[in-house]
Amino acid sequence: MTKRLGRSALTRRATAILSAGACIVALSAVGTPAAQAASRVDYGGSVPAWATSANDSGTAPADTSVEGEVYLNLRDERGATNLALAVSTPGNSQYRHWLSPQQWISRFSPTKQTYNSVVSYLKAQGLTITGTPASRQYVVFRGSAAQLGDTFGTSLHTYDHEGHQLVAPASTPSLPSSVGTSVSAVSLDQSRTLTKPDSIQQGDIPSTSSPSTPQRQMRAAATPTVNAPCSTYWAQNSATVPAAYGKTSYPTNICGYVPKQLRSAYNLDTWSRVGINGSGQTVAIIDAYASPSILADVNQYSAQNGEPTMTGGQYSQIVPKPSQFADTALCQEPSGWQGEQTLDVEAVHAVAPKAKVLYVGGFDCGGGLDIAMSTILDNKLANIVSNSYGDVGEDVPSDVIAGEQNIHLQAAAEGIGLYFSSGDNGDEAASLGYASPDFPASSPYVTAVGGTSIGIAKNGSLSMEVGWGVQADVITKDDSGNLSYTDPLPGSLFAGGAGGGVSAVNAQPAYQRGIVPNSLAKGKRVSPDLAALADPYTGFEIGIQPIVDDDTLATGSYVNETYGGTSLASPLTAAQIALAQQLTHTTIGFANPTLYGLYRVAPSSFRDVKPPSSEVAVAYTSATSGRSFLMTLNHDTSLNVTKGYDDVTGLGALSFDLAHQVAQGRH
Repeated sequence: MTKRLGRSALTRRATAILSAGACIVALSAVGTPAAQAASRVDYGGSVPAWATSANDSGTAPADTSVEGEVYLNLRDERGATNLALAVSTPGNSQYRHWLSPQQWISRFSPTKQTYNSVVSYLKAQGLTITGTPASRQYVVFRGSAAQLGDTFGTSLHTYDHEGHQLVAPASTPSLPSSVGTSVSAVSLDQSRTLTKPDSIQQGDIPSTSSPSTPQRQMRAAATPTVNAPCSTYWAQNSATVPAAYGKTSYPTNICGYVPKQLRSAYNLDTWSRVGINGSGQTVAIIDAYASPSILADVNQYSAQNGEPTMTGGQYSQIVPKPSQFADTALCQEPSGWQGEQTLDVEAVHAVAPKAKVLYVGGFDCGGGLDIAMSTILDNKLANIVSNSYGDVGEDVPSDVIAGEQNIHLQAAAEGIGLYFSSGDNGDEAASLGYASPDFPASSPYVTAVGGTSIGIAKNGSLSMEVGWGVQADVITKDDSGNLSYTDPLPGSLFAGGAGGGVSAVNAQPAYQRGIVPNSLAKGKRVSPDLAALADPYTGFEIGIQPIVDDDTLATGSYVNETYGGTSLASPLTAAQIALAQQLTHTTIGFANPTLYGLYRVAPSSFRDVKPPSSEVAVAYTSATSGRSFLMTLNHDTSLNVTKGYDDVTGLGALSFDLAHQVAQGRH
């Protein structure tokens, strides 16, 4: 079993958290490194837990290109933590009195002299600097395995981890004390290259029950086992299946909801008629790389569905040149991120059709995503940022998590709300050997968005809602035409579910105390915070010209595909936040203290997602393989939907009425 990520590095940090309206103790803060020799500073918390002798495949080839990142100490991290929570907590005298980027940088960032000395040292070792944010919080660089080993006093080895060969330091990295005392963490391992889009396409079902990332079953079309045509609305079509849960007929999966159905289900039509459509708001979206056809795809999709196309200037992007794309094979290629970007942009445009969308693409799925985030924060290009990606659990070094959370502190202090998808693989135990929420969604300074499955009726109303977690059972037919299930219900194939659970790294924030059950939290941060549509079998239709060549970025013909994942839930949430800000002429910023504060006094404001009174399932037949399944909903690994807060849907499903109350900020 993989060793659970510890908290050794975070014990070096002063921790502070703010209760409603007042400063109390904090969550995490960077301090000086734990072990400090006379001439060098060690970074024990910068070695990933999976870099063990049992997984060691030997020294990495000397010329292997490896990305690295160093995080610098903030000048006053406790003050930065307290401020981030003060400006976000109702009742505090500083509530919603944001700092400008320059104010935050001047007050908390490392000095220019300190930062320049670190950058100069790295350059002097022959490393190539690839990212230097204006906030001066970190430096992204690249070099050979030999160069990084020499620079940081270690040796880089190759390790077998989660089916990948990843490079990591074989011993504790260190730096000369002349620069090391300014550095809080060092990232030399490739665990962040496992950062992936949190989206699942309908049909992504594993062929076996063994742990694996779901892959599309791209077999030739075959005669279907069960005739189960998809439905354009809930229960439009049904299919006869072997007896299950006392029934032999179940509704079929959704072909893919379209924008007007989502707006109707989320009760946005009334507001749309009076001009609440996102006008004057900007939603930023961060992913890796960039789709070469995004604007054409959005506009063709919009026209196809009778929606307004994006007008001049409504969509903008800050993206690297294709020649700057890095670690493409490790990061699942540009084609692996194109569907994510398309889903995010089209989902925001569906819910808030007049909002501006700013897409900022990372040059890879590691430090490139950090640079994309800092580009927004350091210039305050938007106050709502949707992030539909995550690591595999919290399976990155604890010091690196701490350095990343300093970036989240900056966002909160500036009044920028960060929305992160909670993940698509449930509790991640199949990959890690233990349960873990995904990071960055497990950060206490971001809003983690979990998932639901929803049924939208013919009249546009919401007729069914359960937590997202799908167990699939293959339906087979014998020579006599008799149907049966391959496994006992609900089946052995996990077809995706919202991430969530208890952090091994972060203490419970004050805003969750008394709301998240102690039996679940045990003193730790629990995610998610909210939920929205995520199930691909009740999913959202997109339009895309898919990349067919990752080298040239050539695209194929325009097609419609159906997606889900908490990658859908995050932009749907961000878009509704934009509508609420437009209506109230306010900025919500980091929403969690307000969300949980509202729940304390008005829990009925939340649409609690409860366990269904009987099993909910859909019949699904793959159009490519002809395989048929009964997909039982509301089964999400060890995570469970319960009355009140739970680790699948958080406080409940987002509604515009709820977003409106959060925007008002007074309870």
